[in-house]
Amino acid sequence: MQNKKESGADDRIERIDPRFLTTLRDHVHKTLRAAILSGRFRADERVNERQLAEQLGVSTTPIKEALRQLETEGLVETLPRRGVLIRFNAGWAEEMILARAALESMIAHLAAKRITGDEASKLGETLALMNAATENGGADDLIALNETFHERIHVASRCQYLSRMIERQQFYDASIRRVIHSDDKERSKALAEHTAIAAAIVSNDSDRAERVMRDHVVRSGETYLNIVFRKKEDI
Repeated sequence: MQNKKESGADDRIERIDPRFLTTLRDHVHKTLRAAILSGRFRADERVNERQLAEQLGVSTTPIKEALRQLETEGLVETLPRRGVLIRFNAGWAEEMILARAALESMIAHLAAKRITGDEASKLGETLALMNAATENGGADDLIALNETFHERIHVASRCQYLSRMIERQQFYDASIRRVIHSDDKERSKALAEHTAIAAAIVSNDSDRAERVMRDHVVRSGETYLNIVFRKKEDI
């Protein structure tokens, strides 16, 4: 029987679920992007299309398409005689964090100006659920609620251009979020920050909403950098 090294198996990325075959190109892209952004590939590491296809259980066609898309995002680069190289590193990640902080803070600023009473109630309901999930230590619940919380702010902001831009700055995947939310201190910090963000937005304090959102994204981003680039063994 072949071992992992001999067969080319690699547990850094998961095989594609057959249920997703109807949108295979998008799922291959998202799977590879998540693997790169969570630090499972080294900067300047060369990746092999055929090995990736075997590991994901797909043909090389969606792999080629996904790599082309990742190259337009700057995460990989194709070089003559060297193949496809990973270009994502700590410096790149830090820039993504700062870009996301700028975008999220402006969205929060506008949400504080534009939020309706109904939207404020929904944001409060989400925060209450986050409070309960924090006390119960449910990492998966917190991951989902965190996404809902930010989505409610995006909706309240009425932003279209900024919301589309921020999709390119989603650098956390579930494995990273799970590590972050498994820490009691991190969960408490995040809840306090989300509470401050919600309070500023609901009270229509746009300047404070912008500031506390930016501080939250930068601090959580620094936690991400520490996990991915300094403590990979914890993932």
